[in-house]
Amino acid sequence: LKLYFSAVPSLPSTIMNALEKLKANIENDTQANYVMAEYVWIDGFGGLRSKTKVITGVTLPASIDAVKSRLPVWNFDGSSTGQAPGEDSEVCLKPRAVFRDPFRGGSNVMVMADCYTPAGEPIPTNTRAAAAEAFEKMPAEEPWFGIEQEYTLFKDGTPLGWPRSAARSMGPCVQLGYPGPQGPYYCSAGADVCFGRPISDDHMHACLYAGINISGTNAEVMPGQWEYQVGPCVGIDSGDHMWMSRYIMLRICEAHGVTVSWDPKPIPGDWNGAGCHTNYSTKAMRETENSYETIMKPMLANMEKKHMEHIAIYGEDNDKRLTGAHETAPIDKFSYGVANRGASVRIPNETAKNGKGYFEDRRPASNIDPYLVTGKIFKTTVIDLA
Repeated sequence: LKLYFSAVPSLPSTIMNALEKLKANIENDTQANYVMAEYVWIDGFGGLRSKTKVITGVTLPASIDAVKSRLPVWNFDGSSTGQAPGEDSEVCLKPRAVFRDPFRGGSNVMVMADCYTPAGEPIPTNTRAAAAEAFEKMPAEEPWFGIEQEYTLFKDGTPLGWPRSAARSMGPCVQLGYPGPQGPYYCSAGADVCFGRPISDDHMHACLYAGINISGTNAEVMPGQWEYQVGPCVGIDSGDHMWMSRYIMLRICEAHGVTVSWDPKPIPGDWNGAGCHTNYSTKAMRETENSYETIMKPMLANMEKKHMEHIAIYGEDNDKRLTGAHETAPIDKFSYGVANRGASVRIPNETAKNGKGYFEDRRPASNIDPYLVTGKIFKTTVIDLA
């Protein structure tokens, strides 16, 4: 259990003693019959909001399924989140995916919810509903998604590892106010080239505890930039796990006193942008012999036809990232190639060699809505071709 007063040493000793006693009482409580459920949802601006619901009458310890069966439809003031007018502000939250709470521990949970009107209709910012409907049309396809979430860490408006203008040149810093050129930072180790590892590690451990299907993490090409991977997840689970992983990142950064940016080009100039490369396969792609020729190439042809439709939902300011430089393809041209990180879609060597497998859509930006992107890829490659 973490109580936040422990980080406030200036409190009078009498208050500290009382709060320490409270902490001990909570930790040793054998009569508790409640859990706390943190409802998380996407707001009207593409950000995340949350609030806590106390569920009483629960026998502890409680399983995820036991808690999930007790979760009600809840509501919030949509006029304060850009999702409803003040004169009709109630928006309903429907629980969708439930995860263990790594911050409160015990039987407490975090709940990924989506938003509806009181009449039960998805509100305009509810992108999950349409994606879930698409996946439910053809469940036998078993679409797998593995998404690579890149992000940049900032402290007081400066990326981690970037020297202040008054800083002394050291390590890879060759110009005051800027780090040295890209090269030594990707998958790096050492205090002169690796910045933010405690945040990356804390986030990974918290996601694993929560039940997020996180599969790896690494430092990225630009200093202060990192990546983690979520997947493989089937269908709608990809969006649920991705959004909750972002919420956990926000909370981890909050505790570390830093800010996470999902901006696809946080620093202009000769620096890599940040993407959300989306690895994708269906059961037929994975299992059918010669599916690269018979299944994937028709999919890729349709992706080329729908290129600008995809670009339209592949992230705001993605034009600043998809320039044809820094391991990207130009935003107005579709291409694919084996092991080519300068293409719109990369075909892994293993897929080309085995004639079956998966491909990687490298166009999505770091600030995508994964519900929109996964649903669109499935529609273009499966539903439209059925």
